[in-house]
Amino acid sequence: MDQPSGRSFMQVLCEKYSPENFPYRRGPGMGVHVPATPQGSPMKDRLNLPSVLVLNSCGITCAGDENEIAAFCAHVFELDLSDNKLEDWHEVSKIVSNVPHLEFLNLSSNPLSLSVLERSCAGSFAGVRKLVLNNSKASWETVHTILQELPDLEELFLCLNDYETVSCSPVCCQSLKLLHITDNNLQDWTEIRKLGIMFPSLDTLILANNNLTTIEESEDSLARLFPNLRSINLHKSGLHCWEDIDKLNSFPKLEEVKLLGIPLLQSYTTEERRKLLIARLPSITKLNGSIVADGEREDSERFFIRYYMEFPEEEVPFRYHELVTKYGKLEPLAVVDLRPQSSVKVEVHFQDKVEEMSIRLDQTVAELKKHLKTVVQLSTSNMLLFYLDQEAPFGPEEMKYSSRALHSYGIRDGDKIYVEPRMK
Repeated sequence: MDQPSGRSFMQVLCEKYSPENFPYRRGPGMGVHVPATPQGSPMKDRLNLPSVLVLNSCGITCAGDENEIAAFCAHVFELDLSDNKLEDWHEVSKIVSNVPHLEFLNLSSNPLSLSVLERSCAGSFAGVRKLVLNNSKASWETVHTILQELPDLEELFLCLNDYETVSCSPVCCQSLKLLHITDNNLQDWTEIRKLGIMFPSLDTLILANNNLTTIEESEDSLARLFPNLRSINLHKSGLHCWEDIDKLNSFPKLEEVKLLGIPLLQSYTTEERRKLLIARLPSITKLNGSIVADGEREDSERFFIRYYMEFPEEEVPFRYHELVTKYGKLEPLAVVDLRPQSSVKVEVHFQDKVEEMSIRLDQTVAELKKHLKTVVQLSTSNMLLFYLDQEAPFGPEEMKYSSRALHSYGIRDGDKIYVEPRMK
């Protein structure tokens, strides 16, 4: 069979990791591999390969010499082949079958939908634990073949593959812990439930940027479908009902939830969103990436009670009654105006006269003098002001700085200002 045209894996490997481009360095993750075979290999003693190979966006279309791959890649355990031009699974199999310790393989953005993955080829992936097929448009038939041949697969990435439906595999994949299936077109819960059937050991399910509109499932069924789910990401889904949030409590091991950018929360403030979510999800320990401390949980649950206490009975969620049982009926929080006072009433003393005046605190001493001119019949240049705090132990304080704002003196209602003529 003729070898496909284009750049080979081995050709790119030799170019990138030659001593001229990738000099020998000591340190974690770096090393020199000098294989004993094949004899006569012109590159045998020259390549300095790390155990993590990154060969993305290199125009790779085929494997190249398999003996060379086996000779140089025996120690490699991570391989990034994303954004290349691999379209034949047989060529991928030739590479992977000669990397015996491979655990992580990234095939994102390769046009692999153009060929069929046969089980004989998929068998070469058997040791892989983390597989990335983002934007590869891999069919569900291809995914099923992979699942049957990868008994130790723990993490699978299927983002940007234009999936509108999920096709169930004929066998369950008991090993899979993490499924990353963001940026597809999964809208109906009947498709998501198939993932629970296929992956019963799933720990983390990342569904961000799918327009999932509702969770149509009974509580008992949800617990059976996802018995081990610890973390779920529903960022930018289409959820719009609090009942869907309540159903997340049906996952018996759920601890972490991500729910940013959903229609349900658009009309709430940032504080309301977080507190209402925390109060409705009593088992979670992390929300939107932030840890939920015990103190924050109690604050949120008390907030929840006060938030719903004035709602009509038919609109009050069941969670409200649970929390009232826990904390009792709470009094509404007192409304405290923390804005600084804008004006005060003071006594203005001049000679034998006392006049009560309201003065603005945002004005300066110079502006106050102008305001007092008509009261005391003195020019501003001939006026001295003294401020007496009613609780001050040290007597009046001269207001000598014309540009100083009145609020900086801490003037309060009932304080006194004394006006005296300047001595010539």
